[in-house]
Amino acid sequence: MPIKIFLDDCVHFLDVLSPSTVPTTPQKWHMTFLDPPFNQGKEYNSHDDNMDDTEYWSWIWRVCARLTGKTVPGGALYFMHREKNLAKIMQAVESTGWTIQNVIMWKKKSSAVPGAFRYGKSYQPIVYATLGDKPRTFNKLRIDPPLLVTEAYKRKNGVYLTDIWDDIREMTSGFYAGEEAIRDPKTKKRVHKQQSPLRLLARMILTSTMPGDIVFDPFAGTGTTGIAAEWLDRQSIVVEKDMANTDVISDRIMSQCDDKHLSGLDYEYRYTEYLKDIYPKANNMVQPQKYQRAFEMRTFE
Repeated sequence: MPIKIFLDDCVHFLDVLSPSTVPTTPQKWHMTFLDPPFNQGKEYNSHDDNMDDTEYWSWIWRVCARLTGKTVPGGALYFMHREKNLAKIMQAVESTGWTIQNVIMWKKKSSAVPGAFRYGKSYQPIVYATLGDKPRTFNKLRIDPPLLVTEAYKRKNGVYLTDIWDDIREMTSGFYAGEEAIRDPKTKKRVHKQQSPLRLLARMILTSTMPGDIVFDPFAGTGTTGIAAEWLDRQSIVVEKDMANTDVISDRIMSQCDDKHLSGLDYEYRYTEYLKDIYPKANNMVQPQKYQRAFEMRTFE
């Protein structure tokens, strides 16, 4: 399925999108993944990550509000941000017309961030909301997590996915988290410091869309949303205002370097009813090699 890439500011893109301005682009989509800069002083080529707090959340509110007019009834929004801003995320989502269905806790695999007078932080919230009271599409995925020491028997058909996601490893710089992070071939440093794993996006897309549906990402970064959507036979529209990032996205599309990080999804969700209807690439559910080998230890900057 095609990925449409636009070099633009997302608010401007959402304001001007119309049949006359972008005639080949669908006017409404079925799911949006919203992962904006967190306003925590990170270095971006084309964005000020030290905005005034009021200005920042006003900007986020404008994005959420504009998305409602570009989303089909029942369409999904997944909004990921920092745990300390959860209340502000929920306020921005609800005040702009979305209905919150879940707050997903993506539990990280790395050590918790310590605090002097509070519990360590080891998760990232993802607010899942829909345009209307009920989702247009909600495919109930089943996974097969490892047997706990408190459990006597292995589950015959896995379990339904809950709002705690502790089986997808994040990509950080201080320890080995796989080879998925997009890095500069010369410096070996990540080309974008806030990269999400493909399997995280694949889970959202499989749950909230069907093959042929349209997925939107207004802060595309390195294009992970579009790559995952393409693999799952969905269309995608991604917007990114940094030209260097759009070049990375184009390179990823051409090189097909991400295929190995998405292979085995059918095995991961093999107990899901009607899996082949929502994931046309699903085949014989053979356990891939990547699930059998241990992690190799390395250190990256």
